Amino acid sequence: MTRSVAMPAGGREGEGLGRPLQPGVDTSNGQILYLDDITVSFDGFRALNKLTLTIGVGELRCVIGPNGAGKTTMMDVITGKTRPDSGTAFFGQTLDLSRYREAEIAQLGIGRKFQKPTVFEAMTVGENLELALAGDKSVWASLRARLDGAQRDRIDALLVLIRLQDERRRLAGRLSHGQKQWLEIGMLLAQEPKLLLLDEPVAGMTDAETDKTAELLLSLRGKHSLMVVEHDMAFIASIAERVTVLAEGAVLAEGSLAQVQADERVAEVYLGR
Repeated sequence: MTRSVAMPAGGREGEGLGRPLQPGVDTSNGQILYLDDITVSFDGFRALNKLTLTIGVGELRCVIGPNGAGKTTMMDVITGKTRPDSGTAFFGQTLDLSRYREAEIAQLGIGRKFQKPTVFEAMTVGENLELALAGDKSVWASLRARLDGAQRDRIDALLVLIRLQDERRRLAGRLSHGQKQWLEIGMLLAQEPKLLLLDEPVAGMTDAETDKTAELLLSLRGKHSLMVVEHDMAFIASIAERVTVLAEGAVLAEGSLAQVQADERVAEVYLGR
């Protein structure tokens, strides 16, 4: 999970968390993410093939596509886990993501949630949020620190937002699968990301949990920019404004869900018609 809670190690020559990060993201033209002609190859297989995509400020973008379409690799590039062979990835107009390591990108304001929830199961729901709110402090230093009024209010608001206000003192390991997913989203939100990348957020959820997750993501739209990668088409239909279809590492189609479903190329490669 890409968050600034964990302290990074290693990195490329010349990089380091000691150098100051740029304080703001220039989104004056309304765009928060630019991917331009991104190509990534693994052992001769081209996972991304001149991928070009933009995300608007406050937009909730859904990304769909068959297995092997490049969805995970695309998120790896955005978060610094994978370096592209060619092409550029910008956060806002001025922040070249190739200049930053994973932990630095998280600090810039990009949060990523993987399919499998990653929470501290031996800690309570409230302690998980406290730790996330603390940022780069160590686990024990974070839990020994006393929260100020603003921090308590922030955690209270997050608990309500993620529907876990009645589970504050419950161990995270005892939550349902869906509740763990919400807690992890809350932990990311505690760090006030500008862009959230969510990988199959409703996989394994009950219908009721899926519905609540849709409500949660719709409530975040406008306050944060979101990219949601998901296979559940009913869930996509409940939240989608604009949908991007990936195939063979490139954008195959883009538009409303109705528009991409009506595209014969999409029907051939994704919908099975």
